[in-house]
Amino acid sequence: MAAERIAVLGLGTMGHGIAQIFASTGHRVQAYDSAGPARDSLKDRIRANMDQKARLGLSPGLDPDAVLDRIEIVSELEPSVEGADFVLEAVREDLPTKKELFKKLEDLVSEETILASNTSTFPMTEMSRGLRHPQRTLVTHWFNPPHIIPLVEVVPGRDTSEKTVRRAMDLLDRNGKLAIRLHKEVPGFLVNRIQAAVFREIWDLVEQGVATPEQVDLAVSSSIGLRLAAAGPFEIADFAGLDITGHVFGHLLKEISSSRSLPPAVDRLVKEGRYGVKSGRGIYDYTPERIEERQSRRDRLFLELVELLHSPTKRPE
Repeated sequence: MAAERIAVLGLGTMGHGIAQIFASTGHRVQAYDSAGPARDSLKDRIRANMDQKARLGLSPGLDPDAVLDRIEIVSELEPSVEGADFVLEAVREDLPTKKELFKKLEDLVSEETILASNTSTFPMTEMSRGLRHPQRTLVTHWFNPPHIIPLVEVVPGRDTSEKTVRRAMDLLDRNGKLAIRLHKEVPGFLVNRIQAAVFREIWDLVEQGVATPEQVDLAVSSSIGLRLAAAGPFEIADFAGLDITGHVFGHLLKEISSSRSLPPAVDRLVKEGRYGVKSGRGIYDYTPERIEERQSRRDRLFLELVELLHSPTKRPE
């Protein structure tokens, strides 16, 4: 099968890693962003990602120059999708922006071109409303950093055809991703809903004075984080015993947070301009040196864990 031509729209945190994955497996990639700095830095960021894998011995035989040569950086939307078989948008997480983009794309590509969104929130049924050909649209939700984390959630909309789902799943599989098709379209999909529940509880524990953010991070990464990297929560429950698990949770459910509002501390931090790494201040404070050190450590550990537990030959059946 000939390699499909891929268009990636939006070259920020997610888009550059997605472009890297497709180019690494032989696809021609047309990469677009309306912002000049994102375009100008794209290949340097991808080369840095690939250099890190090479230092760990995880990409033998992969030539960075050959990968980068397969990526064409485009400064205008229309030529960026010309001839594309698969278009993936990774623009900012704003529903009107995404809906407007899909309407533009309908007039720029063939009816057979798949139009995919990397949204982490919005159902495709909503984003594709009013399109002439919603059957070729779907969500493919990647996880940060996308060139490392295996999972991609595939979420069809109400009008998405089975042919579109099969083509997208096959493409992702051939590019080494672990594609999971959701059987029902819900806001936030699967993983983000689980993360939201955890997010709510950890903030409640901090606000009650039970533990500090530092203690929470250390406790989680040293316990359930390790366990969940090797086995999913249902399998863990089976090994623990559903009688014991049920007994424990039965007591805890009335104690854990059931708030339906954003944690006040998060709202306060955002109003103070403490956005996290991007602003140099969030829950923690970050110097440029700390950002580089922590991100490098994070990605190195992610790469080692993926190689250990989730390379295609080691994935659980």
